[in-house]
Amino acid sequence: MATIKQKISPCLWFDTQAEDAAIFYTSVFKNSAIKQISRYGKAGQDVHGKETGSVMVVAFEIEGLAFTALNGGPQFKFDEAVSFQVMCETQDEIDYFWSKLSAGGKEGQCGWLKDKFGLSWQVVPSELPQMLTGGDGASLDRMMTAIMQMKKFDLEMLRRARSG
Repeated sequence: MATIKQKISPCLWFDTQAEDAAIFYTSVFKNSAIKQISRYGKAGQDVHGKETGSVMVVAFEIEGLAFTALNGGPQFKFDEAVSFQVMCETQDEIDYFWSKLSAGGKEGQCGWLKDKFGLSWQVVPSELPQMLTGGDGASLDRMMTAIMQMKKFDLEMLRRARSG
């Protein structure tokens, strides 16, 4: 039996797409793997309504972070109140994650997107938090103007806005 190493981990609620989502996420992130798949049995079928043998839970890991994907039914949907940030060192990395995660989903503003399962992500330059602190008022105004005009972040444009 596997021991849980992480005290807190995200559990993502799906109707029936838990396995597809886990396969998708582990294909996008290089350091990832599906760890275990559990299936529904006959017990509790009157409550969960899932077919015996169908996927119940998929345990997977991305970049050392444990996730659970649960096929719990259609009652709940993702919204923007919870998102995952992908911190990127280079424009190539921003472009890669933006392209992969937004495929079949929806691009938003300011680095936000929804993937094809409706989960919200922020694809962000790792230096952005520093760029938004410690500058003068004009620098911060230029940064916010640039950010508000972007969907996918353009790292060079952000650096130019910061420096003036």
